[in-house]
Amino acid sequence: MPQDPAAALSSLLRGASIDDHDEVLKAANLAIKADKNDLLARHTKLVALLKLDRFDDAVRFLAESGSALESKCVLEKAYALYKAGELKEATTILKKAGLRERSLQHIAAQVAYRAERFSEAGQIYEELLDGNVGDEENDLNINLKAVHAQAEWSGVSAPSEPLRSMPDSFELCYNAACASIARGELGDATKLLQRAAMLCKASDDLDEEDKQAELRPIWLQQAYVFAREGKLKEALDLYNSIGSLSEDDEDFIIVARQNRLSIEPKPANPYLLHRQMVAGGVKAENAKLFSYQSSRERQNSYLLDLDVHKANGVEKKTDKYLQQSEQPTNSASVNAMAVVNAAAVADGLDDRAAVRKLQALAARRPFDVGLLLTIVQLQLRLSRKGAALSLLQAFFTRLENEDTDAARDVRFSPGLVALAVSLMRAQGHENSAKAEFVTAAKHWTKRPTASSDSLLRESGIELMRSSNPEDLKLAGSAFEKLFAEHKGSHIASAGLVASLAAVDTDKTSQHMSELPPVDSLIKGINVKSLIQGGVVAAPSRPSTKKRAAADAAEKGTAKRRRRRLPKEYEEGQAPDPERWLPLRDRSSYRPKNKKGKKKAADSTQGGVVKEEETLGLVGGGGVKVEKSGGGGGGAAKKKKKGKK
Repeated sequence: MPQDPAAALSSLLRGASIDDHDEVLKAANLAIKADKNDLLARHTKLVALLKLDRFDDAVRFLAESGSALESKCVLEKAYALYKAGELKEATTILKKAGLRERSLQHIAAQVAYRAERFSEAGQIYEELLDGNVGDEENDLNINLKAVHAQAEWSGVSAPSEPLRSMPDSFELCYNAACASIARGELGDATKLLQRAAMLCKASDDLDEEDKQAELRPIWLQQAYVFAREGKLKEALDLYNSIGSLSEDDEDFIIVARQNRLSIEPKPANPYLLHRQMVAGGVKAENAKLFSYQSSRERQNSYLLDLDVHKANGVEKKTDKYLQQSEQPTNSASVNAMAVVNAAAVADGLDDRAAVRKLQALAARRPFDVGLLLTIVQLQLRLSRKGAALSLLQAFFTRLENEDTDAARDVRFSPGLVALAVSLMRAQGHENSAKAEFVTAAKHWTKRPTASSDSLLRESGIELMRSSNPEDLKLAGSAFEKLFAEHKGSHIASAGLVASLAAVDTDKTSQHMSELPPVDSLIKGINVKSLIQGGVVAAPSRPSTKKRAAADAAEKGTAKRRRRRLPKEYEEGQAPDPERWLPLRDRSSYRPKNKKGKKKAADSTQGGVVKEEETLGLVGGGGVKVEKSGGGGGGAAKKKKKGKK
């Protein structure tokens, strides 16, 4: 008598090991075939599909099984949607179910991480760490470090601490290294990556195959650090040691290939580079890249298309992308795509013609930051600083007229403010540059500082130099905002003390105790060697003002010019009154050439005397002129032509 499928499934589940997922799936299918309403069999099949990484099949199976299984398997459904890339649907399921259980919190944190909601993911992991962690503490710390690293790469400020001690696991070292790379701390990143590789090789929990799989991303990041440091040979050697990419994930293949091709010597034929980039049939659409990675991959692809004369196609694709994006925006990916679009539009034109064509395009896209920066760059290449500044100020006026939070954030974005200040100072407009700092500081002291830390810091430093109490109070507000966002920041504390010392001593007293002692700041500094080496002064800008007149004291002590006298000068002898006349006009002049001799002979005694006559003038007086000879001197001598 054949065994009951449900009993066979129960027996199999009691003796199942982690390698029996295929057998469990077969038994669950038999049980479902015998009884379609068997929820246990359906639940078992769903778990088996998840264990076999068949996430799309799991999502379809859930949809076919009805609401009874879905209501029972909220965790499994959310996990299947997350792994299948359906992040919006997974978020909806989790919000509907609530996050009362730790298992759902884990899934919610992973979904928020992949959806690039890093603040939300970090908050969930911190809540999990505050609870009953048990054996999860190490994994939670690893995931939290990964969240902080990706937040740094995406331009979102994340908690960071100075590297005082090395982590104890290679995963923590790797994630901390990624965060250091994003912040530009390449020296710390190299130390962390080297320790991560050492701990991975020494791990007893991994076999050799797993160790090689874990080492590959570590080497990939180290090669990127070498390339950033200019050590191209070391970077290429590491890329070569990684070997074939055929068995890696698609996202790993795309990142490794693009990073390697970007530092290799470029072939003379751009079509060869284009062919190498698309070799292997790996498409970015199928890879699980973060937005900053996919944006750079797309930019590289379009730039290669421009090199192989596909400007029309690039213009259409980028124009479509920009039409789907909101303007104005601070998004680096959108603005970079606008620059690529401008390059495609102006392909083959010189700078002057490109400016004219892009200005016509800017009239249709008045809030395009990337297009604006492209035109400003071209104007600067043409040495038109005034035109560049006028263009930027007109853009600021349009943003201010919009009167929306997004437009104001773009108006006072750190990059645009820095550009405006640089152009103003290049033309000697110091007061305008200071006014720009003031308005920017007023804006960001009332807004979240996630993207304006650098601007608040620089505005505070600039305003701190002023003697105006209002400027000092505004500088204090900027540093106070920074201190509230970054507790324990010595820079914010020092700025608060320096700016408010003269206007609000009560606030400075509580921060002075938090400042590090001076001895700790100058420890290890050789003052004598600095004095001997001298101080390098920054080159001063050429002044446009006229040079001030010298002081009377300087005029009195100035060295007088020595008078030069003629060669044959004798003291007491009267100077020649004709010394200012040209030599030929002086009475003592005697020409030496033949023509001069003949002229002199005509004017000496014994020469032919020329007859002169005096012509009277109407107003009185007369003028002597040479009297002409008889009528026809030369004509009389001519021989008349006779008839033969």
